[in-house]
Amino acid sequence: MPDPSPGAASLLRQTPFALFLASRIISAMAVQVQVVAVGWQVYDLTDSALALGLVGLVQFLPVLLLMPLTGEVADRFDRRLVVGICRALTGLAALALTYASHGGWVTSTTIFAFVAVIGATRGFEMPAQQALLAGVVRNTDLARATAFSSSASQVATIAGPAAGGFLYALGGPGIAYGTAAAGFLLAALMAFAIQAAPRQGIRGRVTIENLLSGLVFVRTRPILLGAVSLDMVAVLLGGAAALLPIYARDILQTGPWGLGILRAAPAVGALGMSLLLAWVPLGGNAGRKMFAGVILFGIATVVFGFSTNLWLSAAALAFIGMGDVVSVVVRQTLVQLATPDEMRGRVAAVNSLFIGASNQLGEFESGVAAALIGPVAAVVLGGVGTVAVALLWMRLFPALRDIDRLEDISPDSEASRRRSTAGNAAMP
Repeated sequence: MPDPSPGAASLLRQTPFALFLASRIISAMAVQVQVVAVGWQVYDLTDSALALGLVGLVQFLPVLLLMPLTGEVADRFDRRLVVGICRALTGLAALALTYASHGGWVTSTTIFAFVAVIGATRGFEMPAQQALLAGVVRNTDLARATAFSSSASQVATIAGPAAGGFLYALGGPGIAYGTAAAGFLLAALMAFAIQAAPRQGIRGRVTIENLLSGLVFVRTRPILLGAVSLDMVAVLLGGAAALLPIYARDILQTGPWGLGILRAAPAVGALGMSLLLAWVPLGGNAGRKMFAGVILFGIATVVFGFSTNLWLSAAALAFIGMGDVVSVVVRQTLVQLATPDEMRGRVAAVNSLFIGASNQLGEFESGVAAALIGPVAAVVLGGVGTVAVALLWMRLFPALRDIDRLEDISPDSEASRRRSTAGNAAMP
């Protein structure tokens, strides 16, 4: 790994950013512990691929229904408090799952109910977290800070699933949920302690126009629309995460520890790539690099779908993580830099909706497809679909494909680019 540049080293020494990073990594680790416990417990209770898909659906529906409000809240109130309160509420929901599991009265329906509550809190947390980062660091440091933030998430995604699988095997789901709850509450305290740049939240009455302004903003800017829709459609088709319990138990013939390895594997690849992007700037041809990352994601998904060896499967998942993090860093940085601060919460809410559609709704799609045509066919066809979508989007959104340096993006330059490309870049 190259030596860190002065910019990277100084960024890590800034207390607000360090607190942001620590809070995110602890929260992300708690999420992963909880994900492993929920996935294994639901499959253990139901033996149903469709039930695994429903876990994703019940997480996504609150995000979809609340999206107009979540962005408004992030732009109207202190984003640190929004993030902290949401993490505290998620911790309380995890405590409720702990109690239900220890009491022996937990059912799949009970789990779905608490997962829906967690999905609602995450719906408010994600836009506020994305918008908060731009208030913690300078614009010139945002791409590097986004890569570091992604690195933090990936570190948690490596350690979290392994810890979740170990805790589940050691003491059952109650121990795993209790550990996750403690992590969420600690992350909430750290979020409350962040000192962000002062900002004036939006004022006045809440109107339908305000609530929908994030959607309008993204829809009228082809670069943003192309970036967020590419991630949504590609990951929705290629997401195999919901089927990992099936692969672990039925195809790869392993147990909770093997599920932990599979859950952690994408983060191993993503961590390596995100650290590289944090230390070494992304540089030119950012748009083409994003599309290359999505294509790598799809090809590696096909390899994973055909694999019957645990370590080959883990390697394929690592490449999935590498491709995904390139897309994430480009997209998140682009969304922040191309959006005025007073709109960042509402635009981040739209981005979070697309992320939720790609992840949680993608899990539901994978579960339904696996129930109909089998898990292997579902994963392989999804990977092929991801590659096809990336190639199609390169033609539909040439302005996105041709982005050079992310640092040159600003709300004004994006508006100018929109006027010159709106005729041929928008979705038909």
